[in-house]
Amino acid sequence: MQSQLAELSDVSLWSMSPDESAATLTAVTRLSAQLAELEMRVAEHAKTVGVGESVGATSTSNFWAHATHQTRTSAHGKMRLAVALAARPALRTAVAAGDVLVEQARVIVEAVEVLPAEHRDEAEAMLIKFAADHDAKALKVLGRRILDFLDPEAAEAHEAKQLEAEEREAARSTKLTMTDDGHGKVHGRFTLPAAQAAMLKKALLAFAAPKHRAAVDGSVGERRPSAERMGQAFVELIERYPTKLLPKAGGVSATVVVTMDISTLMGGLRAASLDTGERITAGQARRLACEAGIIPAVLGGKSQVLDLGRKRRFHSESQRIAMAIEQGGCNAEGCDWPPGLCHGHHPIPWSQDGETNKDGMLLCPHHHARAHDPKFTMTKQAGGKVAFTRRT
Repeated sequence: MQSQLAELSDVSLWSMSPDESAATLTAVTRLSAQLAELEMRVAEHAKTVGVGESVGATSTSNFWAHATHQTRTSAHGKMRLAVALAARPALRTAVAAGDVLVEQARVIVEAVEVLPAEHRDEAEAMLIKFAADHDAKALKVLGRRILDFLDPEAAEAHEAKQLEAEEREAARSTKLTMTDDGHGKVHGRFTLPAAQAAMLKKALLAFAAPKHRAAVDGSVGERRPSAERMGQAFVELIERYPTKLLPKAGGVSATVVVTMDISTLMGGLRAASLDTGERITAGQARRLACEAGIIPAVLGGKSQVLDLGRKRRFHSESQRIAMAIEQGGCNAEGCDWPPGLCHGHHPIPWSQDGETNKDGMLLCPHHHARAHDPKFTMTKQAGGKVAFTRRT
């Protein structure tokens, strides 16, 4: 077979008409499904007879991946489908005939396996018929609703159970990662439950809509938002989200504080600093000052009361902002906790007539507990940091 296909590698296609090209493309696609079925049938047999055991492979899939230089993820995925097709002769026959593509077969298997056992064969037969007119994405939707056709009374309870399981799994899998590349960009990945993802998408589409973009920057782009426009919409969503709706972290709302000279605010070129450590251009700082309602870090000004003495025990938001700018985070030597997650520590305990003022010290919860633990001694270092040693 390999030699026959190799003979076609140099065949010129220039003489094929549009109709011939369309027919050949369709036929080759069906042939690829037939070849894939043969590959998976051989793979399933190889697993049954224990291929790979003689060379010490941990599984036939791992042997397959190593021998053919494909990824283990790919090999294991194909092996799972191969095993599923071996258990479902009707579906395997349809793939072998080229009537069902591999991606369609995978969707059908996933849809059928979650159904009650008494409905699986009937659902499989119905989805194989649907495959003649629907792609894998549409089949997935039909597969989720197939029980509505077969057993409407049981469908509602089955769907509710399935959705509950999916929501639990989505909640466990929810995550967000952000990585700074060191060149002014942050790259991220996230996994969200479907409902919250839909909310986010709808909010971004509102910012990316042509009418809104024309009103904001005068641009008139295509009606369908591009990835770039969606990214710009995400930026605008972050900038315009009402900070009064954000929860407080460490006594301060999650508002980014920008520190800059008055000359920068008035039109200078000197870069500004964020309280999280990043640097931004003077132009962006002035734009944020105009649009985002940033907090000016003018310490000791009339509008910011920084010394409340004995009037209150806990540090005010103004004091917390001042400490965040001055100290940058936890003051314990070697600790990198950011200011928003730290506690305000009184150098002289409030219970011993210490004052709540801007001379407070930021300590993360772990080191704040040590500061009040009689088993430890806190010592101020030359650079302003503190160190803890266990008392003997």
